[in-house]
Amino acid sequence: MVTMTSAQPRSVGRRSVVPPYLLRAIADAPSDAFPRATPAARTALASLAVVEAPKREARLGVRHAAAAPDRSPQRSIFDAHGSTSLPGTLVRSEGAPDTGDAAVDEAYAGLGATHAFWLDVFGRVSIDGAGLPLDASVHYGNDYDNAYWDGTQMVFGDGDGEVFERFTIALDVIGHELAHGVTQYTADLTYQGQSGALNESVSDVFGSLVAQYAAGQTADQASWLIGEGLFTPAVHGVALRSMKAPGTAYDDPVLGKDPQPATMAGYVDTEDDSGGVHTNSGIPNHAFFLAATAIGGRAWEGAGAVWWDALTSAEVTASIDFAGFARVTVSAADARFGADSRESSAVTEAWRTVGVLP
Repeated sequence: MVTMTSAQPRSVGRRSVVPPYLLRAIADAPSDAFPRATPAARTALASLAVVEAPKREARLGVRHAAAAPDRSPQRSIFDAHGSTSLPGTLVRSEGAPDTGDAAVDEAYAGLGATHAFWLDVFGRVSIDGAGLPLDASVHYGNDYDNAYWDGTQMVFGDGDGEVFERFTIALDVIGHELAHGVTQYTADLTYQGQSGALNESVSDVFGSLVAQYAAGQTADQASWLIGEGLFTPAVHGVALRSMKAPGTAYDDPVLGKDPQPATMAGYVDTEDDSGGVHTNSGIPNHAFFLAATAIGGRAWEGAGAVWWDALTSAEVTASIDFAGFARVTVSAADARFGADSRESSAVTEAWRTVGVLP
């Protein structure tokens, strides 16, 4: 397996956890949809504008990793104070005590838990494999309805309080966004069409595994929900996405129904959202869930290890499609566990069940 550990972050667009179609639904909500629907709509529009903004150059400059990187996390949490100027004011650095600001302390803990997952499970020192410092800004924008990785750091909004809570409360969301950084430094999957949906799915996979690892959960104990707890009680829904049952995470009279398909029979051909990257990611997400639960035990040791081997394989090109990625995971399962193993059979059957492999 080949893992790229370049010291220079690549310039990428914003990789956000809330899909633009959901922000659009909030923005288009009727005036009486929520107690304060106008503020919710306004913040959703502002959040959508940030998600769809053009790519910008890396702001923090090139960081040159040492030959033997420090294996401990190097965290810096900044407070944007409601502005969109990054990074903001440094409010907590590595080793400093809790501040009493929930967003600051949750971001700090979440970065640490994610760093621990990658180091303990795969021996990867930070998201680039070379000890990249982990920076995050909280209190970004005015009730900003999203969290994203911008190619150099994490950014968290506080949510509008009507549809979304603060985005630091969900560990899998933090893990999801930092996994975009891992993908950036490994397969660098193009953020368009099926390779873009794989990019989103890989982040959901490892975001979920970060949360499972931190909780000590086995595959059958996990909820397999992405962003559980982000919705306020006003929303009819439990999470942004469900890997166990794509299309069932929410069904709200204002936001609509979760549009994710679980199989290729429901694949959405669209030009929106970079070719439906947040929608069609439900298909590889479901394949991973099926493989992980069929293998059983701790998912990061079974299906998670296979997906990691695939992501760092030279066989995965930036523009790879679902079928190509599926074949690489089957080969990876064969190599790691044996061609006749239960694990390899589970991976193959998972991709067949979702209609990607014949």
